Amino acid sequence: MKKGKIGIWAIVLIVIAVIAIWFIGARNNFVRMDEQVAGQWSQVETAYQRRMDLVNQLVSTVQGDANYERGTLEAVIKARSEASSVQLTGEDLTEEKIAAFQKAQDNLQSAMNRAITLTVERYPELHATEAFQNLMTAVEGSENRISVERQKFNDSVKKYNQAIRLFPGSIVANLCGFEKKGYFTSSEGAEKAPEIQFDL
Repeated sequence: MKKGKIGIWAIVLIVIAVIAIWFIGARNNFVRMDEQVAGQWSQVETAYQRRMDLVNQLVSTVQGDANYERGTLEAVIKARSEASSVQLTGEDLTEEKIAAFQKAQDNLQSAMNRAITLTVERYPELHATEAFQNLMTAVEGSENRISVERQKFNDSVKKYNQAIRLFPGSIVANLCGFEKKGYFTSSEGAEKAPEIQFDL
């Protein structure tokens, strides 16, 4: 009789130990993935910061070498200010906050594109300068880096979100407070093909 009770208790303790080890392992895995998302977010921020730094170069280059249109450059400066005011941390990466960040960054990109287009159209002599050409190369490289870092971020968010939502890991995620992270999405209107017109 005593041997039977000891055997049952041993089995119960082994089951509890296995569940505890699994729980701890699952939680630690979620922490690692959460940190991966936060680390990738910092890479995204670095790429966007490079773009913001280029705004100052764009404004200086255009102001210094052309009879610039003041309103266009003021729009770029204002968009940069608004974009830099939207700050997120690794813990704030909800869909709503990512969307607000993305909208501010899209507005900055749009303002920069308008300024560059206006400069190229109205000031061909500036467009031909080495400083402007170097700046355009830097802007292009910056946009490519942003695209790559956003994709890497979305990949790490996907892995994390899947892990916390799949059973049985979802039990651990819910008990420990791990929440779904937001993705970068395509910009509004990106589904429409751009119109290209040639003046003949």
